[in-house]
Amino acid sequence: GRLEAVTQQMGCHPQYLDSFLKTQHYLMHMDGPLPFDCRHYIAIMAAARHQCRYLVNLHVLQFLRAGGDPQWLRGLDFIPPKLRNLNEINKILAHRPWLITKEHIEKLLKISEWSWSLAELVHAVVLLAHCHALASFVFGCGCEQDEGLGGRGSLKPLSPSSQCFCEATVSNGCGQELLRINRKRSLDSCMELDSLRERVQRIHMETEGKEEMRLLQQEQEEGERQRAEVGVQDGSSWLSPLADPSGEVTSATNLARYMQDPDFGYQDFARRDEDQTRVFRVQDYSWEDHGFSLVNRLYSDIGHLLDEKFRMVDGLQSSAMAKRQGCEPSVFKRGIWNYIHCMFGIRYDDYDYAEVNQLLERMLKVYIKTVTCYPEKTNSEMFDRFWKQFKHSEKVHVNLLILEARMQAELLYALQAITQYMI
Repeated sequence: GRLEAVTQQMGCHPQYLDSFLKTQHYLMHMDGPLPFDCRHYIAIMAAARHQCRYLVNLHVLQFLRAGGDPQWLRGLDFIPPKLRNLNEINKILAHRPWLITKEHIEKLLKISEWSWSLAELVHAVVLLAHCHALASFVFGCGCEQDEGLGGRGSLKPLSPSSQCFCEATVSNGCGQELLRINRKRSLDSCMELDSLRERVQRIHMETEGKEEMRLLQQEQEEGERQRAEVGVQDGSSWLSPLADPSGEVTSATNLARYMQDPDFGYQDFARRDEDQTRVFRVQDYSWEDHGFSLVNRLYSDIGHLLDEKFRMVDGLQSSAMAKRQGCEPSVFKRGIWNYIHCMFGIRYDDYDYAEVNQLLERMLKVYIKTVTCYPEKTNSEMFDRFWKQFKHSEKVHVNLLILEARMQAELLYALQAITQYMI
């Protein structure tokens, strides 16, 4: 029910929040190539790559609300092959996007009856990049509210039945006004989350019946009891999210069920002087000149929404933050953006990368790299040491830069591969 946490943090920058909510709503709730339940399941797969329980729980609830098959929540072995085939590019985009090739795209588009259309694949790629980047923001701002992170999240949970993600309030002074404006726009059509209890009970009645569910729960409890007695941990076991209508749906979710090859993670991209051929040069393929037109052609209007969001984060005021570093705001923001892209092998020929070391002190760089490349490793010590010199809104601003720079990096690699396939 902590659906307001992300929105509450982004509320420090209302204009950006408005742009983000429109994009989020369009991706998940408006007309598009993918069915609504598949959209949320793809989001679950993406968030699981970074062990982001916050986002997994959110999209499990919305997956069920959209009429998704509860059996899919047992893991990748229980979903249609077409969705399961997306796992490879999900893994690559999340951790080493520079490895994606046109062969990956071709494989998805030419698998007999399980093939994807170009429009469906573009929608899926945008969803994956969106959720990977959002996971970085969730961990970076403490929205995960994990006890292992020192309890950084101080946000009070709301009932799942009270608001959906697109209508959550923000905690700053302009929150109510922004909410009123948002509701007058396209976000109005976003339905409120059904009561969790009512939803689960309805699924019980429609699918397996109360008696069968009771027997299933008894079987499961007996199996768990037996495994506990012999001291064996069964990695393939799962707790049905429908086992207890009165409890939390995903309280014991095993995120490993939603991914394959869990040991696959980020590796430092080869330095430019070590491997010239692998460097992605923005001068050859950029969002403005190539990516925007491709994604907008195959998935109507999403290009405009993404472009607005990229421009919005670039236009946020950060004079105080930059002043502490002794530079102009635009210079400081570009240093952060280019440093993030550099970690994914994306280079700008017109930029002097020596500036990065001058602008970003070591602890800031460590923090940015952790939140960008392996956000699940963000810990309370890093968080505290990094935040001392920044105001809260500045903390959020840095994390918004991470979110958008990371998302654009993943999109550039994926869209370039799609373009190469189409050629």
